[in-house]
Amino acid sequence: MPLVRIDGLGTDPARLDALGRAVRDALVEALGVPPDDCFQILTGHDGTTGTLRYGDYLGVHRDAGIVYVAVTLRAGRTTEQKRTLYRRIADLARDYAGTEPRNVFVTLTENGPADWSLGNGEAQYVS
Repeated sequence: MPLVRIDGLGTDPARLDALGRAVRDALVEALGVPPDDCFQILTGHDGTTGTLRYGDYLGVHRDAGIVYVAVTLRAGRTTEQKRTLYRRIADLARDYAGTEPRNVFVTLTENGPADWSLGNGEAQYVS
């Protein structure tokens, strides 16, 4: 049950939708997340009323095509699964939204079953 936040600079609704599909498909392929498990916050920043900051770091040159993808999910994936996920998100963002893989910045935040309430004020993952 990942929660995904995608922030893109100069991103119109069509590109945001494509990025959302790319991340969802990557989560399904790389981590086995069910296809209908799609909880996303998609935000475009116009550079005037809202913007994103970026720079060249660790030899990766980023530009105004930057996209930040933050995924919160329950702990338990291997390093190899995470690497596969990063690669698939970057590849699918290129294929679906025309985003250069170098501009896809991904973070994962893991937590436990008690850290989720999916509605009704309940902790559904806690037995």
